[in-house]
Amino acid sequence: MQSIKLCSHVGSDGILHLDIPTGISDHQIEVTVTIQSVTPTKRGWLPGFFEEVIGGWVGEPLQRADQGEYDTRETLF
Repeated sequence: MQSIKLCSHVGSDGILHLDIPTGISDHQIEVTVTIQSVTPTKRGWLPGFFEEVIGGWVGEPLQRADQGEYDTRETLF
């Protein structure tokens, strides 16, 4: 038995389309589909992230190396 977990989007027509590669050909299989509504997760920084990260560097001071000269490009318009 093989378990495959995937997330998909149901279109405005209410139909879920699935294409699942099984690695099996010319063989009868049984498929069970469980439908569970998922609430979108809020994206952002984890709680306490900045408190842990700010001031976290304990090595030698970071210094930006000299960037040298750069070419001046002509504008085309």
